[in-house]
Amino acid sequence: MTGIDRSVASFAVHIPDVELEAEPLAAEQIVSGDPVVTGKVLWESPDGKQLRGIWQITPGVVTDTEANELFVVVSGRATIEFEGGTVIEVGPGDACVLREGDRTTWTVHETLRKAYHISL
Repeated sequence: MTGIDRSVASFAVHIPDVELEAEPLAAEQIVSGDPVVTGKVLWESPDGKQLRGIWQITPGVVTDTEANELFVVVSGRATIEFEGGTVIEVGPGDACVLREGDRTTWTVHETLRKAYHISL
């Protein structure tokens, strides 16, 4: 990200090289293991309702309540279980759409890094 002026309309980053910042999980979200979450917001709309960035989680099992999100997995693998029974496997190159309010359990098999767009 060094040298990138995010105030301009367009820019590029090399996703594997983006330096991420700690995003601590709430203790009640951790089901097993010692997962660590990091991320970096690359762009935010003026009203704060659209976010684009990079997010990473190390192996473990966590729960979440999702926002409206489109993401593409850059590296790593995870199984995402949705309340109600749907299970999806994601890995490098996979695009995934999450709906606001979905309750999920993420089993992260290999450190997963994704590029995302979230609508709040």
